[in-house]
Amino acid sequence: MTGALDAVRARRSWSKVTDEAPTHAELLTLVSAAGRVADHSSLRPWRLIELRGSDRDVLGRAIGKAEGDKGASSKPLRAPLLIAVVASYRKSDKVPRWEQEAVASGVAHVLSLLLDEAGWGVIWRTGGYTRAKAVAKAHGLAKNEELLGWLYVGGKPPRSRLGRRKGVEARKHVSRMPSPTSKKG
Repeated sequence: MTGALDAVRARRSWSKVTDEAPTHAELLTLVSAAGRVADHSSLRPWRLIELRGSDRDVLGRAIGKAEGDKGASSKPLRAPLLIAVVASYRKSDKVPRWEQEAVASGVAHVLSLLLDEAGWGVIWRTGGYTRAKAVAKAHGLAKNEELLGWLYVGGKPPRSRLGRRKGVEARKHVSRMPSPTSKKG
């Protein structure tokens, strides 16, 4: 098999990346594809915020404030491009909040796969400060929005000592529905 299966099997998180990053136009092409995830009622309950250059300094100050530090956090400087993943909840009688968050998470994951396949190093970073007021304010989040984390994106460094991720033993995670006769009660 080739294509998506190979791309998923080859995916890994890149905690260290180089200073290169995809252009805005390249990013838009990938986001257009990532936005095709399963989305009940086509609510599109997500948005992405592109952070480059001094945007990362603003985020660093907000994280510092959220953590009670007077200075700025250097965490956002670990990659030249950060993509904030925002769940942007819509009013719906059919689609609960958790399902809308799952759609936003799905977009982020598919985007990370597409970025990886395009040759970029990616890691999804989170932290308790994703829910901090200072961080939400820095991102301009509305009351119906929550920050789910950031995709840190940059060039892939040379693979000197990088190993492959272990595969998942699928049998441990897949089962059948219990039959009515096997239920204890």
